[in-house]
Amino acid sequence: MNKDIKDELLSLLSITSIPSEDIPNIELYIDQVTTFIDSRLDKSRRYPDDKIMTRTMVNNYTKNKLLPPSVKKKYSREHFFLLIMIYYLKNVLSIADIQTVLEPLSEKWFPKDKKSGLSLQAIYDKITETSGERLPDIEEEIFRIWEESQDSFADFDLKKEDQSYLDTFAFICQLCFDIYVRKQMIERVIDRYRDSHPEPPKKKK
Repeated sequence: MNKDIKDELLSLLSITSIPSEDIPNIELYIDQVTTFIDSRLDKSRRYPDDKIMTRTMVNNYTKNKLLPPSVKKKYSREHFFLLIMIYYLKNVLSIADIQTVLEPLSEKWFPKDKKSGLSLQAIYDKITETSGERLPDIEEEIFRIWEESQDSFADFDLKKEDQSYLDTFAFICQLCFDIYVRKQMIERVIDRYRDSHPEPPKKKK
């Protein structure tokens, strides 16, 4: 692949993360939390006025049991870890699926489990580390798909503008198909987990 093309594709990727050591070790009010996350994930915005995290979002996450409630209107580091994970998951999963995935984290490791010594920070660090290690492979896969999509309609007598559009369209479709297959797998794994961990019956009032 041409280096200029590779650099251009890399520039389109806006993969950012927040190392746990950068997260404040003090409890903060909701506006301080949203301001911090907004500033640290700024590069992931598609448009300049996109909202990364708002007070309404945080309140809705708590209402939908994705996030434990604040204590005296203040949020801990554990809240930060969950909020950042919610931010990434919500781009793919429904609120109900995120609740299924995150509820055990809140129940067992918020705060740290004294018996095992495992903390939410350790889980966050492991996920962040593993994801970072996979990024080069994901980038190479994207480059491969891009190359395969080029000249997809070279056998047809097309204008250069139409050829360029169809190559871009083929590239988008291949990326979307990859996402579709992965999303189908994720949803089925979540459904299997949900089926094996049914909610206890609600007590009658």
